[in-house]
Amino acid sequence: MHSADTSATSATSDSAIDADDVRQVVTLAVKTLRNADPQAWEAKAGTLDWTCWETLEHLADDLFTYAARFGLAEPPTSTVLPFRTNSDRSGGPANVFFVQRASGPEGLLSVVEACGGLLTSVLRTAPSSTVAFHVFGPTGPEGFAAMGVVETLVHTHDIAQGLSLEWSPPRELCTRVLKRLFPHVAIGADAWETLLWATGRVDLPDRPRLTEWRWYNTRGA
Repeated sequence: MHSADTSATSATSDSAIDADDVRQVVTLAVKTLRNADPQAWEAKAGTLDWTCWETLEHLADDLFTYAARFGLAEPPTSTVLPFRTNSDRSGGPANVFFVQRASGPEGLLSVVEACGGLLTSVLRTAPSSTVAFHVFGPTGPEGFAAMGVVETLVHTHDIAQGLSLEWSPPRELCTRVLKRLFPHVAIGADAWETLLWATGRVDLPDRPRLTEWRWYNTRGA
C-alpha cells in the first residue's frame, strides 16, 4: 500500500477533476435512471448484494457525507464526522439517512440530485488547501470531487444493470478520473471499461477481474 501525502498539491491539467464534473455526472446519472421502470427498483444492482434503490440511496449518502466534511472551517483529517449510521436491513448499506419510500423513485432521484448539488457547491467554495478525512487518506476538494465522480459512475453502472438500462458515460471524464485516482492502472482502449475493471466490476481480455481494489486519492500516493 502506498503512503499518503496530505500536501495540497495541485492537480495536473490532464487529470484535474472539479465541482463542474460532479454536477455533470450526477445530472447524467439522474437523467439515465429516470428511464427505469418504477416497479423495478427492488432488483439487485449488478453484482452487488444491494437493491437498486439501496445502491442509489448509498450514492446519495456518499455525496452528502463528502460535502459535510467541507462544511467545517477545519475538517478533521483523522476521523469521520460523528453521524449516527444504521442499515434498513441486515446486509444493506449503512447510511446517515434514508429516503422515504412513499416518495418513489422520483423522490429518490431528487435526493441524489440534491446531494450532488451540495457537494458541487461546497467544492466551489472550499479553499484548495483544505484537507479532510477519507479512509484511503486525507485529501482536498479536488480529491473529493474525483471520488464523488467515481462513486457516481460505478454505482450508476451497478443500478443500470439491475434496471436494464444503458449507461455510457463520457470517456474523457473516465480518463481523467483514472489518471487522478488510479495512477497504478494502465488505461486501455476504452477508459470506461478500464474504470469498471479497476473497481472490480468486470474482467478484460488481458486482465482477470479484481477481487480487491482501491484508489489513491492523495497526491503523491
